[in-house]
Amino acid sequence: MKRLTQAPNIALATLWADMLTQAGVDSSVQRYFASSIAGDIPPDQALPEVWVHDDAKLDDAKALLREFQHPPWRHWMCRGCGERIDGPFEQCWQCGAAMPA
Repeated sequence: MKRLTQAPNIALATLWADMLTQAGVDSSVQRYFASSIAGDIPPDQALPEVWVHDDAKLDDAKALLREFQHPPWRHWMCRGCGERIDGPFEQCWQCGAAMPA
């Protein structure tokens, strides 16, 4: 098991670990409750961490994490309602139509 990264909060750590696991890289969150003792230990020791279970998949996990942190930015027009969609979204926020291929 190797540490992939520290996360700024437990929500992001859990999200990243779940996304990695769904992508085929088994991972878990360590120091889940360490924030409760942040005043008693150094702040950097209280941050949650994402760990990869298989050491051989660490490089794959690093690449996936970069993709999660920097999603593609797109501009497209919804064919259903004509709304302009900006950002990494693949579905129209107004009518729910999927992004055209």
